[in-house]
Parts: sequence; structure tokens; C-alpha cells
Amino acid sequence: MERKCVSYSYVLDVKSLPDLFFCVARRASTRRLIMAPLGLKAIVGEKIMNNVIKKAREKGKWKVLVVDKLSMKMISSCCKMTDIMSEGITIVEDITKRREPLPSMEAIYLITPSDESVEGLIDDFRDPQSQRYRGAHVFFTDTIPDTLFRLLTKSRASKAMKALTEIHIAFLPYESQVFSLDKVDAFQDFYSPFKADVKANMLERCAEQIATLCATLKEYPGVRYRGEYKDCAVLAQMLQEKLDGYKADDPTMGEGPDKSRTQLLILDRGFDPVSPLLHELTLQAMSYDLLGIENDVYRFETSGMGETRMKEVVLDEDDDLWLTLRHKHIAEVSTAVTRSLKDFSASKKMNTGEKTTMKELAQMLKKMPQYQKELSKFSTHLHLAEDCMNRYQGTVDKLCRVEQDLAMGLDAEGEKIKDPMRLIVPILLDANVSVSDKIRIILLYIFLKNGVTEENLCKLLQHANIPPEDSDIISNMAHMGLPIVSEGTTKKAKKADRKERISEQTYQLSRWTPLMKDLIEDAIEDKLDPKQYPYISQRQTSAKATAPSSARYGNWHKNRGPTEMKTGPRIILFIIGGMTYSEMRCVYEVTQANGKWEALIGSTHILTTPKYLKELQHPDFLDPNTPPEGILGPNEPPAE
Repeated sequence: MERKCVSYSYVLDVKSLPDLFFCVARRASTRRLIMAPLGLKAIVGEKIMNNVIKKAREKGKWKVLVVDKLSMKMISSCCKMTDIMSEGITIVEDITKRREPLPSMEAIYLITPSDESVEGLIDDFRDPQSQRYRGAHVFFTDTIPDTLFRLLTKSRASKAMKALTEIHIAFLPYESQVFSLDKVDAFQDFYSPFKADVKANMLERCAEQIATLCATLKEYPGVRYRGEYKDCAVLAQMLQEKLDGYKADDPTMGEGPDKSRTQLLILDRGFDPVSPLLHELTLQAMSYDLLGIENDVYRFETSGMGETRMKEVVLDEDDDLWLTLRHKHIAEVSTAVTRSLKDFSASKKMNTGEKTTMKELAQMLKKMPQYQKELSKFSTHLHLAEDCMNRYQGTVDKLCRVEQDLAMGLDAEGEKIKDPMRLIVPILLDANVSVSDKIRIILLYIFLKNGVTEENLCKLLQHANIPPEDSDIISNMAHMGLPIVSEGTTKKAKKADRKERISEQTYQLSRWTPLMKDLIEDAIEDKLDPKQYPYISQRQTSAKATAPSSARYGNWHKNRGPTEMKTGPRIILFIIGGMTYSEMRCVYEVTQANGKWEALIGSTHILTTPKYLKELQHPDFLDPNTPPEGILGPNEPPAE
């Protein structure tokens, strides 16, 4: 079958743009071109504004907003600072940091019910002679544990509190269809055999946070889990109990046309070990993998006006061009930016001609500086694409073909890979390939073979010249329930059948589809195997008559806004141990293709391959009572 060849070309010369046309885009800047929040972000933003900020507002009185790490991220993601300020907030403070006392003002606390945040609240009012604020309106993101509640009521802070409310939003809306629990330590807590003592608490907290997502969306889903990994069932049971409590307090939760079909599927990271290891060539996934983007801020150098400057731009849904480009293959990005730039030029009645370069456009805009903000978006995304291509060419490009062949078990012509060792040896011996990229290749080879013998693993590590401390990444994969070292006689496990998706439109270096997409589509079509993915409890058409009774949650659910209602069913995926950007892309693709169902994905945190490998090398995987051994443990031959 003939497949599309990947051809990369850059028509526009980014570096020719004068420095005048770049602007620093910061999340808190009021000068950015802000779009209205979408999906999850819109729902959460409205709830924070109505149930927290506006609820505590008193006409003519300014207040302080005190937040912690999670609530600050929620506000940054979902609310505009100008809207918050217009409701009488004069300053936003971090509860964990030293703050100047403002005894003449009251404070709104939007905090998680954690030891650290509750202790910070208590500390603000510990001394009646010098309390930090005149009063406190306290809003917890979700249910405060009884122990902390008793501690709070016995403290002096209780006398200063004018309100105490649980708003039940304990998740971070990362994108319109993506949420995170912002638990960066969850991978070690879940998979390390030496952290079993904290695992139960971590899962309990995850269950509470996921339940607040369902309550916010007004969904009472059928809860399913991956049966192969026992702790998925533990989390599913915990979540079901939390959901039953919310349902008891709001019997309308989950009611509506087709809402009984809504499902929530719990997975662990081991369900698809391949997707986090591949070099992805769609813009968002590629950028975060290769460019080391942190906190969604892209940093790049611009030259012009005789000097070079470092610029920073936030990559998020406030940027409509980013929305258009983020899931496109890198081969299509520059063409898409060029097309958007032409459309923009035409709308401003600029006489640009057919082959206008950025340099020519920049000259025009010197005469029309009112368009520099718009132009900065185009230049940013061209820089981003160019940076990705610079990292790709020469190194990543030769890895991608081998990675795709190993992941698929087939070559680009659809023929079975008969001798995968021949594929990988040239890469393992190449001194220009980094250790982390060699580890990616070795792991993909191991997964294709469904495990290798100790002897073969040793040879692979020696060929690749992998240092002992880095070989732990490979051995620690076994804690995820994955076959790493196997006996030569072990019978190979049957791999799940995958959907045939390759067509003339498929790029040769992007043939792999995350397993997530198969699961979402099968769940929607009611084809997901109930033995592999059993239900904790399956929804009936109406759950009103059998709703359990509970008085734990109060009346927080009343007076919801219209943005919180969605008529069709949802499929919600949750992964313990991290989700990838390629998996995030899948929920948008399925939602767009389906029309009726909305797919959402969430996880304890977001993974890039470098972060994933770093987590597998974390000291938490080492037995604190035993000196480190090699990858083969006590069976290693003694040193000569």
C-alpha cells in the first residue's frame, strides 16, 4: 500500500521578523488576547466565580484571596484575573508563603483540606492581638476530614470564620476535555513496593477528587476498571462509594436523556506501556517531549533590532491558533500557519500577493503596529514548529521508524517484523543516540518480545552501553505488572487485537494509535469486554428509587448554572500513574468523529517521556534497607 511521504518545508523565515512583533504572553497578563474558556474550564470557572468569589462579595469592601497550590492552578486555568479583581479582590496570596498582615481586610480562603493548608489557616489567626486578617470566608475544594475539621473548630480561627463551605472541585481542568489531579508523586506511591503504606491513602484521595469531577459535571457514571491490575478495582470501589454519597444528596445527579449510558473507566499506566515511550510527531506532544516545556511556557530566542531576546509564551486554550494546531502532524503545521496568516492578511485588506514572506509582512506591519499582537501568535507557532524540526532532524527521525516498527510489530508496508534485533542494534551501537533514547528502544523491543531472558537483557544493556543506574528504569517497569525478564520457555501472552487504522493518509512515522482510542470507541459502541473491564455497578435507566441515603454533603449542589448541563452521554477515562499528550489528543478525535458522546480523560498527572523515565528511576523504587544491586539483582556474577 502506498502511503503518504512526510515532507517538511518552511516557507516563512521566522528569524527575519523584527523584535517589535513579539510579545511576552503571561498567564496573568491583562494584555493577552483572551478567549472564553471551553468545556471543563468554563464549568469550573463559573462555579468558582459564583460559589466562591461572588458569594463572599460585600459591596464597597475589598478582600484578599488566599489560595494554595491546587486552587491557584484551578484559578489560573479557569478564571481571568480581571474578572476576579472586578469582584472586589485586591490581591491573591499563597497560603504557604510569608504574607504581610492586612488586619483591616477580610480574606476569602480557597484551599484544599490538607494538613498544610488547614495549618496555614489556623496560623493566620493564632494570635488574637496580631491576626493576619479581620475575618475569614473559608471555601474548601472538597470534603474536609473529620480530624482536620475538629482541629479547625477548636482553634481561634473558628471565631474569625464568617463561612465554611465545601465547593467540591478538587481537580485541575487542564484543557476543555482534560483534567488532572495534580499528584506528581502518584506514580511512585502507586507502583513502588516500598510505598505500600501510603498507597491506600493516595487512592482514597484520588477517589474523592474524581468524585468531585463527576459531581461538577452532574454525572453518575457506571464505574468500570481494568481487571488485570487489582488496585484498579480498589480505586473503582472507593469511587463508587463516594459517588453514592453525592447521588444521595442530589438524586438528580446523572439524570437526563442517555445519561445512564455514561461510563467512567479506571486504568493503570501499565495498560499501554508503549504510547509513553514513542516520539510523537503531532505538535503538542512533540513540543513537550523534545523542547522541555515546563508549566506550559514555551521559551524561545528572537533576534531583531540588533539584539537577541528570550521570549515566553503560554501554550493554552486562550490561543485560538494553538487550538487549531496542537493536534496536527508537524508536517502540516507550517502550512497551516501560513494559511492562517494569509487569511488574516486578506481580512485586513493587505495587498500581500501569493508568496508574501514574513519579512515583507513585517515591513507592512511597521506601518500598522496595531496588528503586532496578532502577528506575534503566528511567529510564536512558527518558532515552535522550527524548534521541533531542529530537534527532530538528524536524531529523532532515524529513531521514529524503528520505534513504529517495534510498536506495531509490522513495517511500513504491513509486513511482520521477523528479526527485530537487526532493527535495534545499529541504534544501540550509535554513540550519537542518547541513553534515554536507547532505553526507549530497548523497552519497545522487550514489549514486542513479551519479555526477554536475563542473558539477552544483559547483552542489550552492554551493546547500548547503558550505565547501571539507568538500567533501573528497565527493571522497575516490572513493578507495573509488565513482562521484562522472562524464562526462555515462558508461553507468550496473546496480545489484544488492534483496530486497523492505517490508510493512504497515515504518515509512515505515525502509524501507532494509543490503545486509549480503541478503548473509548469500544466503550461507546458497547463492545468493551466486560470480563477484562468489569463494572463495579452498572447504571440502570433511572437510579432515583434506589439512591442510598447520606447527610454528609450538605446543599452544595443547588443553584447550578446552565453551562454545567450536557445532554448526551460521556465516557470518562482515568489513568493512575500519568497520561500522555497523544492520549489526550484521542479524546478530541473521538468526540469530533462521534458527535453524540463526549470523551474526557484525566490522570494523577501529565507525562512526557523524559518525566516518565525519570519517575521509573526515582529513589522510591529502591529498598531503603538494602544497598543497590544491578538490574539482575543477587543473580549477577561477582566482579572479578
